[in-house]
Amino acid sequence: MNLKLNNKVAIVTGASRGIGFSIANKLAKEGVKVALISRNMASLIKAKEQIINSKNIICFDGDIADLNFIKNTIEKVYKKWNKIDIMVNNAGINKDKILLRMKEEDWDAVINTNLKGCYNTMKVVSKYMLKQKSGKIINISSVIGQIGNSGQSNYAASKSGIEGLTRALAVELGSRNININCIAPGYIETDMTKELSHEILNNMKKNIPLNKLGACNDIANLTCYLSSDLSSYITGQVINVDGGMTIN
Repeated sequence: MNLKLNNKVAIVTGASRGIGFSIANKLAKEGVKVALISRNMASLIKAKEQIINSKNIICFDGDIADLNFIKNTIEKVYKKWNKIDIMVNNAGINKDKILLRMKEEDWDAVINTNLKGCYNTMKVVSKYMLKQKSGKIINISSVIGQIGNSGQSNYAASKSGIEGLTRALAVELGSRNININCIAPGYIETDMTKELSHEILNNMKKNIPLNKLGACNDIANLTCYLSSDLSSYITGQVINVDGGMTIN
């Protein structure tokens, strides 16, 4: 399937590893020029070196919860490539604790990075997309935002908020040919899951009809589709990629 993404311009947050890296790498393979954003420049450079079309990759380190950082970064991307076609909001953190033990700063940190960071990028990038009268925004949430999980009230609230933000702005910006969708991953194989015991992994799989964890590439493939014109009549949707975990 030819997605016709060659020479498009994308920004991917949380791009130095895991799902974010897979998304950036897949977009680059499709011929997209990609700006990677993460907190750590050393990790970004390492990620860039692993991407085949690295000449079309630029890196920015900073905090997406900082609106000024986002304004300056997106302006630099636009000045370099004269357009921004795709915005992927993947960056996220978790600070898990039951609510009674959760510190206020842990709540604020997760909401600021996961939800406010998403608000920041969408607020700034939409200005450029409105001028172009085109754009694709893909937000990465989580099934935890839909089903909840003990000890993750801050994380669940942030991810649920991203889904609401997706729907509201899809309505707000739809008339200007800007598509905004959300991908909600289930349990995905990452560096974190590699450290889990077989017993824990098997218990996780029991709740998944496909009886396996997903791969980062599963999220990257859907992101590329939603970034392409093949998805031109899809907006305001939350698409679960969870092996059937949330069927019930």
